[in-house]
Amino acid sequence: MPEKPALRIGLIGTGFMGKAHVFGFATAQKVFDLPYRLELHTVADVTDESAARAAADFGFAKATADWRSMIDDPDIDVIDITAPNALHKEMALAAIAAGKHVYCEKPLAPQAADAEEMARAAAAKGVKTQVGFNYLCNPMLRLAREMIAAGELGEIRGYRGLHAEDYMADAGGTWSFRHDPAGGGALADIGSHALATAEFLLGPITAVMGDCITMIDSRRDGQGGTRSVKVDDVGRAFLRFANGAQGSIEGNWIATGRKMQHDFEVYGTKGALAFSQERFNELHFYSVADAPGRRGFRRIEASPDHPPYGRFCVAPGHQIGFNDLKAIEVEGYVRAIAGETAEPFGFAAGLRIQRLVETIQASSAARQWKAVPA
Repeated sequence: MPEKPALRIGLIGTGFMGKAHVFGFATAQKVFDLPYRLELHTVADVTDESAARAAADFGFAKATADWRSMIDDPDIDVIDITAPNALHKEMALAAIAAGKHVYCEKPLAPQAADAEEMARAAAAKGVKTQVGFNYLCNPMLRLAREMIAAGELGEIRGYRGLHAEDYMADAGGTWSFRHDPAGGGALADIGSHALATAEFLLGPITAVMGDCITMIDSRRDGQGGTRSVKVDDVGRAFLRFANGAQGSIEGNWIATGRKMQHDFEVYGTKGALAFSQERFNELHFYSVADAPGRRGFRRIEASPDHPPYGRFCVAPGHQIGFNDLKAIEVEGYVRAIAGETAEPFGFAAGLRIQRLVETIQASSAARQWKAVPA
């Protein structure tokens, strides 16, 4: 059998998501029959020392403190961006101009106008793109969408979505890039996941009524002083969907005790679904067809019957993990680069999420319903 062609990766950023991407590449290559052999070519970080350490830890062949050198390297095929949000645009546009494919963590850009520029550039150059929304790769979410589309829940009436964590709950915490007014805040940072899931399951959101709240209005600046906070700690919105359903979402980074609550509930005329990322190998289904006295939410456990779970584990109920979702995301993206499939969640999809976020923010400021741009 001939050796597969190499797809050489250049990673920018080595924090939490950078490591998750590396795990995704490593696992995807082991569990899927990919059209390419993935090579960890070069990793970039803020200093030569930290980049060299990451290269040794992650298995990259080269390291650099200058991400621009990766753009100029003809041996690199994919630029993978896990740097702070405000840097995404410059890095992505440079990579696109060089004809490289781009894998970028969410949010695609701090502003929808920037995201649109990035999406247009990628389309014009013909490169393949991916935005990191790996929660959508969960086999249980795919099952939920199939059940909804097949009419198992009947006419969809209501939806509730929530993404809550507590990493900003400490009022004594330090101001970070996530507090930057240019695209920062809980709604943009984690509420974007709730919005992506809502549209993944029910289709387009057509109108929103937002309410974005700042609960902690100043943070330590790390230099003995304080810095004001203008972004939201909690972002909520009522939603209207094109299919006639109505609902709500919330992004909350001061939810004390919550580490990863990415939940949804869907209510239809024939049944309902409930899901929590805290137990993300389960989907709960209620059917009105059950006999009286036998009704209640029943648990559907993830198993090899829910592809691609079986690629990771042959036994039902043994569970897959967060980094496995990254591997599934990588697989879809690599197949798109090979021309086998469309982009699973490319820059155009990332732009859509940023437009939703900004429409909710505008609605909150105006205190009125706003139509979502197409």
